[in-house]
Amino acid sequence: MQTHQFDAIIVGAGGAGLMAALYASKGGANVAVVSKLYPTRSHTGAALGGIGAALGNLDEDKPLWHAYDTVKGGDYLADQNAAKVLAENAVDAVIELEHMGLPFDRTPEGRISQRRFGGHTSNFGEKPVRRACHAADRTGHMILQTLYQQCIKNEVRFFDEFHVVDVIMNKGACVGVVAIQLGTGEFHVFHGKATLFATGGWGRVWKITSCAHTLTGDGAAVVYRRGVPMQDMEFYQFHPTGLYGLGVLLTEGIRGEGGILLNKNNERFMEKYAPKIKDLASRDVVSRSMYLEIRAGNGINGKDYLYLDIRPSTVNRYLAEAGETRRVDEAYIARVLAETLDICRTYAGVDPLTEPMPIQPTAHYAMGGIPTNIDAEVVTDENWTVLPGMYAAGEVACVSCHGANRLGTNSLVDLVVFGRRGGMKIADYVKQADFVPLPANPAQEIEAEFKRLRSAKGKKRPYEIRKAMQKLMMDNVGVFREQKLLDQAVTGVHELRDQYLKDLSFDDNGHKFNTDLLEAWELGCLLDLAEVTAVSAAARPESRGAHSREDFPKRDDANWMVHTLAYRKSDVPYPQGNPEIELNHKKQVDVSLADVDPRFAPKERVY
Repeated sequence: MQTHQFDAIIVGAGGAGLMAALYASKGGANVAVVSKLYPTRSHTGAALGGIGAALGNLDEDKPLWHAYDTVKGGDYLADQNAAKVLAENAVDAVIELEHMGLPFDRTPEGRISQRRFGGHTSNFGEKPVRRACHAADRTGHMILQTLYQQCIKNEVRFFDEFHVVDVIMNKGACVGVVAIQLGTGEFHVFHGKATLFATGGWGRVWKITSCAHTLTGDGAAVVYRRGVPMQDMEFYQFHPTGLYGLGVLLTEGIRGEGGILLNKNNERFMEKYAPKIKDLASRDVVSRSMYLEIRAGNGINGKDYLYLDIRPSTVNRYLAEAGETRRVDEAYIARVLAETLDICRTYAGVDPLTEPMPIQPTAHYAMGGIPTNIDAEVVTDENWTVLPGMYAAGEVACVSCHGANRLGTNSLVDLVVFGRRGGMKIADYVKQADFVPLPANPAQEIEAEFKRLRSAKGKKRPYEIRKAMQKLMMDNVGVFREQKLLDQAVTGVHELRDQYLKDLSFDDNGHKFNTDLLEAWELGCLLDLAEVTAVSAAARPESRGAHSREDFPKRDDANWMVHTLAYRKSDVPYPQGNPEIELNHKKQVDVSLADVDPRFAPKERVY
């Protein structure tokens, strides 16, 4: 077994990981990035429509207004100091990306172009504002390319196609990770002073998802098994515009450019649910509205999907009705939404320039995850106790700047802002920290788990268990929830976990590029995260943001303006059963901005 030693180990090569690696290396740290993918294939590349920053290039804007939209959009569960940091740092981060060479679209005057996005407003909700900085509808892809180039320039060491499968703890600190090299099947130990997890989300828990097959929650699962709690796991966002039947994301930038949601009667139904901001309401509101339309029998052709219409004739009609002078044509749409046109033509056989796009809500983004402070340091309890040597940033982390529901564009802001802050903090930390020794045989437990998987001779294939889990979670822990369904989900996940432990069927015992084996291991991660999501959702008797309970339809600020921390009681990382989960609802929400401006105080959301 090979052992590698670096000052800083970054797990994951998406936007957050690359930004953290860049800034840690700029600060003088010897940095390794360990990723199961080639960096530019990371899921940040699927973020299409834009990155939010209050530049004010086209409309008057302020970071405080951005912070307000973030807090309101998160249904007031966001830590408001984190939301303020997000909004204020976003301006510098976007300008820095531009200086690194990111090819943003431009206004006629040469400034960075900005478009509207759902939930983003000026003057504390007065009207929609153009805040999303964009590079056509390939913004995330451009961020990946730009940051990867900068990391190469700064001599960051990359270990591509190394799949991290365990985290190493010793003397109360994180001292590195264990990874499998895909090409050889060999285990490698990475020993570091600081380890940052930037491994993305776990959308593959659900049947219909915009997330890639690689988003299986590896980073969250391995630290959860080692005693780190998961925060706010009940809050998982369903994006309203997934391509019907596939879940492939259609960017919110479509609606930002004037796209309209229509039902079978050709009605703009969002006028009923959000009469003020209509199609640009926040994602949780639009997703619920779509489900209500479908439930009312207004789905297209009697099925469970609706239309998103970006045809110039439709857009221009509604722009004229709204009194706007702006008009669009096919050439403009083809330029600013090129990726969208290609996706629809390739995967749905639909040309958005001549016909509406079939859409349905799709599992999209985790608001919960590994709890951190605003410097990406992992915290382990309601007292914000820092775990030495462990950091997290991006979707896998819960800062919590998104609260109960993330605004569009804020995922990319989160990546670059808190990835950068984490990298800077790591650079300072490794200068004064010594290497904590590795424990004896640090890969022993994970090697035993893979030996168990290889020797499995049951009847259930991994894909069968995964398919059953995804259907269960889609049906019972989806856009709308109630106690009976959530309890059934917990029971169902336990039964599937028993099958995974006792009745798994496995054939491929090879070592080189054994993706079957690694997908079986990923299934264990998904089952862990499905369980903690269902348990956390069942324990929150209110509706807030993306957590919508039909049996508790109102938000309960008096009792539930708190974060959930979910711990596994078992200290055995791979128990042969279902470990009990302990929930702590005492992690209070920071509401300091209400002292700055009373409009930040919790109130009913009006659209």
